[in-house]
Amino acid sequence: MRRLEKELIRINRFVAMSGVCSRRKADLLIKEGKVSVNNKTIYEVGVKVSAEDVVCFNGKQIFPEKKRYFLLNKPSGYITTTNDEKGRKTVMTLIKDACKERIVPVGRLDKETTGLLLFTNDGILAKKMMHPKHKVKKVYDVCLNRNMLDIEIEAIRHGIVLEDGVVHVDKIEYINNSRQNIRIKIHIGKNRIVRRIFEFFNYKVLKLDRVEYASLTKKKLSIGKWRVLTKGELIVLHRNN
Repeated sequence: MRRLEKELIRINRFVAMSGVCSRRKADLLIKEGKVSVNNKTIYEVGVKVSAEDVVCFNGKQIFPEKKRYFLLNKPSGYITTTNDEKGRKTVMTLIKDACKERIVPVGRLDKETTGLLLFTNDGILAKKMMHPKHKVKKVYDVCLNRNMLDIEIEAIRHGIVLEDGVVHVDKIEYINNSRQNIRIKIHIGKNRIVRRIFEFFNYKVLKLDRVEYASLTKKKLSIGKWRVLTKGELIVLHRNN
């Protein structure tokens, strides 16, 4: 059996780590009696197992998957979800050949938003990357329908009040002295927050591109392409999060 951490872990996490499904779905499968440990069917999601235990799903032994990490430069026109009932294009089609393990996107990008999107089967890291307390950095390049005013830039720097509260950005500046092209750095993760910041001043966002995510950048990554994270990048991500 592949090596797992030495301490005991909850059975729902083990099932999720094997790539069968998400941890929430694993809870349901366990309660339905589809998971066994050492030839004994279990129904309690709180049961813990070790590396020496034989865990089976539907009678077939399962093993924890190798952790996988991929970075995609998402193009416009794809929604960030693992599946879509309406048949729309999802980001999963862009990365379907990356590995055999079940990976999912970390966080979301709007359908028309482009840029960096992380995929992994490491649920612990994914949860940390999305938790507000870790203040993960995100940098976006924004193209507006008209030039922005300096007074509005200053207002954003000092904080503006949207319908769900006060919004503070880490940094905002013009790109190459173009008042129509703005670079904004944030760590907050509110829904559609970048678009809503500019819509507050009645601007229309023509293009929105995430150019940095945590310590990751788009360097040498073409639009629509993906790559495996380097060992150095993983060390930084785990250390900082």
